[in-house]
Amino acid sequence: MPQVSFDVAGRPYTVGCRSGEEPHLRALAERLNALSAAADRASGGHSPERTLLYIALMLADQLSDMEHAPATGVPAPLLDRLAERLEAIATALEEEPANA
Repeated sequence: MPQVSFDVAGRPYTVGCRSGEEPHLRALAERLNALSAAADRASGGHSPERTLLYIALMLADQLSDMEHAPATGVPAPLLDRLAERLEAIATALEEEPANA
């Protein structure tokens, strides 16, 4: 089982993972570290454990926001229809005579 080592909020960790998941685990650690400075300020710098708690709370807050206000996007079937129409227009433009 591969092992990945990284620091979060100034503390070293080594975590086991499945083969091939090492880059993903490192990316997750980078996300945690992106929050660590703000979490350290929020925790008053009292302890690494408290900083980790604040990181967890910040992530939970982000997750809650996403669950309660999901991103509004264009439905996939509509995107498919738009793509087909754009392809048809592009084809028609390519087939148009040069003197038109």
